[in-house]
Amino acid sequence: MKDELATFREQVAIVTGAGRGIGRSVSLALGRAGARVVLAARSGDQLEAVAGEIREAGGEAMPVPTDVSREEEVLPLFAAVKERFGRLDVLVNNAGAGAFGPLEEFTAADFDRVLSTNLRGTFLCAREALKIMKPRRSGTIINISSVVGFKGYPRQAAYTASKHGVMGLTKSLAAEAQEFGVRVSAVLPGGVDTELAAQARPDLHPEKLLQPEDIARTVMFLLSLPERAAIDEIYIRRRSSQPF
Repeated sequence: MKDELATFREQVAIVTGAGRGIGRSVSLALGRAGARVVLAARSGDQLEAVAGEIREAGGEAMPVPTDVSREEEVLPLFAAVKERFGRLDVLVNNAGAGAFGPLEEFTAADFDRVLSTNLRGTFLCAREALKIMKPRRSGTIINISSVVGFKGYPRQAAYTASKHGVMGLTKSLAAEAQEFGVRVSAVLPGGVDTELAAQARPDLHPEKLLQPEDIARTVMFLLSLPERAAIDEIYIRRRSSQPF
């Protein structure tokens, strides 16, 4: 079996929503494994902190403050990666937003904000990643979805709609990209101990939730697969929750 550092050394990865939660854990895992990690999120201060952690561990990090819902910010992100590295091996679409409550109390602005980040942002980043990956006939795109990507919960209509959309996008993109050697997968976590989960399910105690590191390990597993193998989606849940 290849050494993990050898597997990821020289590879370039973009992680969105990299400043905290799942994105931070995925970024640290990639950096410690030898990848050159491009950190994207709205908060520059959080990105600098994560970049510092990666560098302290001997890795390379490039923070780029980006709002993935805005095309005018996504385009420079990918242009900077192409100019500096000339390649892109991994994209982890993790940036997410949520708004929770009874549907009749939602404003159109709240609904649009959630879909703009979760679905439109995933589309924009995947589109730009393909422009770099397809000519090289290699690369992996991993979209962080959710259990609500196939299951509905009360008071989560906008978030659920966005993650169902992510799953539809992932499935079509996987079929479209495979002939060019690009793999596309989705990870669908159940409750994870993040700020977003605390907003969505304040009734759940953090100790009963998955940890961001659990999702990072799942991402690293997908990235460690041999080229002949592909996994369409992984649903990872709390052991105490219902299977389906």
